Amino acid sequence: MKFFVDTADVNDIRELQAAGLIDGVTTNPSLIMKANRPMKEVIADICEVTEGPVSAEVTATDADEMIREGKILAEIADNVCIKVPLTLDGLKACRHLSDDGHMVNVTLCFSATQALLAAKAGATFISPFIGRLDDINLDGMALIADIRRIYDNYEFDTEILAASVRTINHVREAALIGADVATVPPATLKALVKHPLTDKGLEQFLADWQKTGQTIS
Repeated sequence: MKFFVDTADVNDIRELQAAGLIDGVTTNPSLIMKANRPMKEVIADICEVTEGPVSAEVTATDADEMIREGKILAEIADNVCIKVPLTLDGLKACRHLSDDGHMVNVTLCFSATQALLAAKAGATFISPFIGRLDDINLDGMALIADIRRIYDNYEFDTEILAASVRTINHVREAALIGADVATVPPATLKALVKHPLTDKGLEQFLADWQKTGQTIS
């Protein structure tokens, strides 16, 4: 499974990239707002930090304007992935942009049939929102499983990008089901490394080492 980090904070991205933990980045208008800088400037900075796909989202709602905005975003860097919403106009834009050779991330997916249409429209990534389904007492992981089965049935190349990931269990379950990518907030990604037994074991090893009076030099 590939990990994308879901943030527009370049410092967080730089830290995680240095640790070799991320394969790309996803952003959205809400994250850009938090960055409090011009969008094109933020995306350009992120693309310099990571070589992986960097999702930059259009804000138009009709196909022609999505295509126009998408082409502008694609000019920022070669690794920009144009993000469009899962609407009929979004799918039209996806088809056009993907036919032109651009990576496209179709976002705000909440059903398996939506994911099927996105794959047929040539999406590079489909972003089903796990957490938001859980919020309304639906099973986000069941959606991931349904999409995985459909894509495998018809050998679609579109990658399943588990989004709206909130917990470590979301990551584990998505990996078990076979999601290709999980996009994860920085805090959640860092939490994946933590385990109380790891901390306890390290504490014991260091205490015993100190008793030996030795140094590694």
